[in-house]
Amino acid sequence: MHVDPEPPVVRVSHDAQGVDDRGLPVSPDGTDHRLALTFDAFDARHHTLWLRYAHTQVGSRAAAETVVDATCARLLGHWPYVLTQESVARYAWALLKEEVAWWLDDHDREPALVDTAAFHAAVRKLLNHENHEKHDQFDVLQREIRLYGAISRLPERQYDVVVLRYVLQVPDEEVAEYMGIEVATVRSHVRHARRRLARHLDVRETETEE
Repeated sequence: MHVDPEPPVVRVSHDAQGVDDRGLPVSPDGTDHRLALTFDAFDARHHTLWLRYAHTQVGSRAAAETVVDATCARLLGHWPYVLTQESVARYAWALLKEEVAWWLDDHDREPALVDTAAFHAAVRKLLNHENHEKHDQFDVLQREIRLYGAISRLPERQYDVVVLRYVLQVPDEEVAEYMGIEVATVRSHVRHARRRLARHLDVRETETEE
């Protein structure tokens, strides 16, 4: 997802005002300090999930931290502008996805989702495999590999919903917040994604609780 261009950073003379421990200018009336506090609160709420998502895509904790740090730097660099967005969570999510895409491109890598334990744990739940007749391990592995290929070709929003809801176990309400959509739309994306994946794998989708 492409986000609106970020505004140019306005450089303020440090002679006229101090800076905080991150080098950010602090106005005499404390306005900038209060803005920094709002960012800290926002970051504290979302940082762990950002790391978990980035980890599923880039494959290591260290790389995930690099991606999330870059995302936070971009957010903090023009935080007053970010606060004017219709959905701050959605805007931050779009920046995170851009940073993930840039990291993967810079390192000539594909998303690492298939190599994560969380992905394998989510596979059977996604298509309700536990209610199908048992398969040997090789057949299960083949299905997982095919499913990953199918997930990677999902439309962007369906892909995000599948990863957030099934791999990262995020409640529908939080998925809706991150993506800037209604809860009913999240569930609609789930239904469409499951049908598409079931067709790709040539299996009958079982009726399960959304």
